[in-house]
Amino acid sequence: PATPPTLDGTFLCSPLGGLMGAQAVLGLLVWSLIAATTYHLHAAYGWVMFVSLFSWILTLLFFVTYLLQLQLKFYVIPWPLVLMIYNAVATVLYITAFVTCAAAVHPTSWRQWDYNRRAAASFFACLTMITYGVSTFFSFRAWKGMGSNAATSQVTDHA
Repeated sequence: PATPPTLDGTFLCSPLGGLMGAQAVLGLLVWSLIAATTYHLHAAYGWVMFVSLFSWILTLLFFVTYLLQLQLKFYVIPWPLVLMIYNAVATVLYITAFVTCAAAVHPTSWRQWDYNRRAAASFFACLTMITYGVSTFFSFRAWKGMGSNAATSQVTDHA
């Protein structure tokens, strides 16, 4: 019989869990600050909006998957590798989003509140980029098994 998903409180205290929570909060700040401006008038902010919203949704999906231990039910998927690739791609995407957002902020904006929100979004995009970079490091360590063979750690966990 199938067992219902259980809440993993230790995941929240782990480095990856804490970083995923921070990514969710910071990513929410980035896309909500951009959404509160006239971003549709500037193509650069469309890219920032896409990256932040796409990454935010996927991060929430990964967060819920690990929080409810659903990755144990789909043990065929190499979750440490998938999470490492996702974090690396999100880091690169957020680097481009941060640079784009910061370069498009102009202090002579005709709407002062747009300038403030865009500048804040640039700051939070930088913080989000850093958290994804740190998550990539921890995901790489988890994928490598901290010294063990990644293939054997996948097999022995579910054999």
